[in-house]
Amino acid sequence: MKNSCLRPIAIAVMIVCFAVGANGCAPVADDTIEFGWTAWSDAEFVARLAKRLIEDNTDYRVELKLAAIGDQYAGVASGTLDGMLMAWLPDAHASYLEAVDGDIVDLGTLYDGARVGWAVPGYIPEDMLSSIADLAKPEVVAMLDGEIQGVDPGAGLMQLSEQALHAYGLSSKYRLLDASGAAMTAALAKAENRNAPIVITGWTPHWAFSRWGLRFLDDPKNMLGTAQRVDVLVRKGFSEDYPEVGVFLSRFSIPLDSLQKSLNDARQSSEDEAIDRWVEAHPTLIAQWFSQR
Repeated sequence: MKNSCLRPIAIAVMIVCFAVGANGCAPVADDTIEFGWTAWSDAEFVARLAKRLIEDNTDYRVELKLAAIGDQYAGVASGTLDGMLMAWLPDAHASYLEAVDGDIVDLGTLYDGARVGWAVPGYIPEDMLSSIADLAKPEVVAMLDGEIQGVDPGAGLMQLSEQALHAYGLSSKYRLLDASGAAMTAALAKAENRNAPIVITGWTPHWAFSRWGLRFLDDPKNMLGTAQRVDVLVRKGFSEDYPEVGVFLSRFSIPLDSLQKSLNDARQSSEDEAIDRWVEAHPTLIAQWFSQR
């Protein structure tokens, strides 16, 4: 486990401390912090922003490890990852959290009011398709060719979507297609070019909702959960090893509308430029996050 394995430099310092009989030699923390991240637009932006802020304001370096959501929970619980900045609670990641409950530490909420669900482009008439229940109509099944465009199979949204298919009696009518977040937006772009119908598993914040005027389908059975919060999870002992970073992460919070604007900015320019502009616009807030008072 990362938190129980000493790096060579730490071992060397301990040897020196022992050899000279120095009193008060404290354990040396690894100077590299490893966060898991997911290839979703909001997850990537938040992870890279956190990396930038930590490296600019502390002496630590941050490595971002791309991993499936389930692997991130397991990694934080075992200590092979220091943390993750994409815990969708209380519904979307409930099963993952339950599996590691007691083995991780929740440092607080990055943003709230997030949502997951099934969505359609604005050019699909609402009187034709406004609710998940409408997907059972034979003409709608035919229109969609019995397919719902999903994201990566390890996402909590995909697990909830499988449950929704059963709950709404749609399992025999539809296939839930596995794909990456990028492949999902590519499918949306292809559908838009042909003005073709499509249903996706989606979430906000995401730039696609602005780009295509997406709307969520009503979920009368509440199978896909209500408004979610996105929390920071770290391994046990993290805040003791990295106290200034622990303080920062416990304060790190971005309003949903501000994050959505940054995602749109990143889409129109680049993620690095959007992060640069965010940092330049919030010097006072950043200073407060890293203040030790």
